[in-house]
This record gives sequence, C-alpha cells and structure tokens, in this order.
Amino acid sequence: MPATPIAESRIVHHERVPGGRYWSMVVRRGFTLRLVDTDGTANAALLAYNPSNPLERYNMADTLKGQHVSRLSRGNMLFSDMGRAMLSIVEDTVGWHDPIGGISDAESIQRRFGEARFQEHWNDFYRNGRELFLIELAKWGLGPRDLVSPVNFFQKVSVNDDGDLHYAAEHSHPGASVDLRADSDTLVVLTTAPHPMAPGPIYQPGPVDVSIYRSAPVRDDDACIHHRPENARAYANTLIANCQEG
Repeated sequence: MPATPIAESRIVHHERVPGGRYWSMVVRRGFTLRLVDTDGTANAALLAYNPSNPLERYNMADTLKGQHVSRLSRGNMLFSDMGRAMLSIVEDTVGWHDPIGGISDAESIQRRFGEARFQEHWNDFYRNGRELFLIELAKWGLGPRDLVSPVNFFQKVSVNDDGDLHYAAEHSHPGASVDLRADSDTLVVLTTAPHPMAPGPIYQPGPVDVSIYRSAPVRDDDACIHHRPENARAYANTLIANCQEG
C-alpha cells in the first residue's frame, strides 16, 4: 500500500541523506517526520532525545516490553525512559522495523565489507553507525554515554524459538516509507550506515529522503494511542509534560 501523499503546503523541510552519512534535527510537537527508503536498500538507524533534557531518551526495553513486541510498525510508539511517548508510527508501508539489531561498528563493517580507509579512498571510505552517531551526537553536546540501541528502520531481524537472530535481506523496497509523529519536541539523530547484520561483500548503503510536515490533529480514536493501554498512559504522561505550552 503506497504512503498517503503529503500536500506541499504542509511540508516545512525536505532533504536527502546519502548512504553512510548522518543527520539530526529537533522535530517539534505538532510535526511529523517521514523517512523514505529511496532505492530499497537503506538502513535508517534512529535515536531520539528530549532536547530540553537529553537525559530523557528513547528506551528500547520499555518500548518493546510496554507494547509486547520485538518489532515496530504502524500503531507503535517510541517510549522514553521516563514513560512518555516521544514518536508515534502513524504510517508505515513496510510493516516491520528492527529495534533489536543494534549499531554497526568498525569491526562489523570490516568483517563483512573489508577495509576502505579515508587515506586511500577519500570520501568513499567505509563508515559505520557507531562513529556516525558519535559525530552527530557531539553537535548537541552528547557523547558515548548517550549512545543507546537505535531503531533500524527498513530492516527486519526476527528471533526463532531457540533465541537466534535472523536478518532478512531485501526486506524493504524502493519508495518504502514510515511516518513518525512527534508527540513532544524530539531531537532525532539518524545515520544511514549498513545494519550490523547486513551481509557483504559490497559496501553500498542506501540514501534516505527526509521530510518534515505539519501533523494532522490527533483524533480521539488515534490508532497509536489506543494500540495498547500502555500507549494511552505514555501519551497521557506526555500531555502532562506539555501542559504549560502556550
């Protein structure tokens, strides 16, 4: 099912993040972030923080435990470690996004793709998710202690009955998209390095198109809020935190 078109009048920002790069922006409450897997090969690894208090950030364990899932899709929320809803997945053309696979590092990239250093390959050197996150986090005064497990959008990792992780290659498709509504002001940090379980040997991370647009009003029957009782409580906690807004 294709994504719902966005009226140009609602879009306030659009850009393309190349593969193997990084991006960050504060997405304000009342706006929605759309990520598009341009060519069907992207890994959009995402972290989320409260820009007013970065000690509050996306918490993978609470998000999965509270919603009784090991994957994320439409209807799910990204919970903070303070029990609040940060981002809600309001649209999704993929159906499965990976919150458990983690972040690629220099060792995992070298093991799967070999080595390509800046000294020999200039801007075509191989980047990994960990170093890209740390570079982008530093722009906001954050560092290694603030690096947590991300959501890997457009990727699928499943778990069998023995607890083994299985990576699904070619899970996404060109033009696949996911829309994340900001339920509170949220610092979104994104990298497009390969997934840590992605097979080699060709290093060719895909680009991601990023759009920010004005959200539709939150309805009383909102699918994300009513997806689980825990979602409703998290959203109520967010409303309390924002109750003094003008």
